[in-house]
Amino acid sequence: MGRLEGNAQATQHVLLVEDDPASMELLVYLLEASGYAALPAVDDQQGLASARDQRPALVVCDLHRARSEGRDLIRALRDDPSLHDIPALAVVPLDVPAEREALLAAGFDGCIGRPLDPEAFMREAARFLVLPAAAASMGDAGAALPGGHACQPPERRQEGESAAG
Repeated sequence: MGRLEGNAQATQHVLLVEDDPASMELLVYLLEASGYAALPAVDDQQGLASARDQRPALVVCDLHRARSEGRDLIRALRDDPSLHDIPALAVVPLDVPAEREALLAAGFDGCIGRPLDPEAFMREAARFLVLPAAAASMGDAGAALPGGHACQPPERRQEGESAAG
């Protein structure tokens, strides 16, 4: 752990903005078991401070949190010249497919549905990260995800693939 596949660089950090302790525990476990470093934050304020301090390789943000909403955080990230280019994934309920295109238009680079499928989550996250050797065995990170568990920005979709998966 701590080395990127074929590289001597440091472990990539992933900022997690999630207020549900069980979901946070699962996300941290999945990332750390795959060789990434998790940066947990429970709200936008902690998330922005962590992003400024650590400059993560990816932000994963629960869209519906008690004290704030993911759209507020993505707006703040995109408005900050030092953070605007960090990729961000929204965690969304599966029952709101119409919301996905709006999330992409708002500045998210992708989304993953609940309930979280561990392999689907790691494949979606890996689209934006260099795979550590520990995660290389999880398969093709660029593969389309089954069952509509993830969405991709229109420019990243494969020809003939729809937003609904």
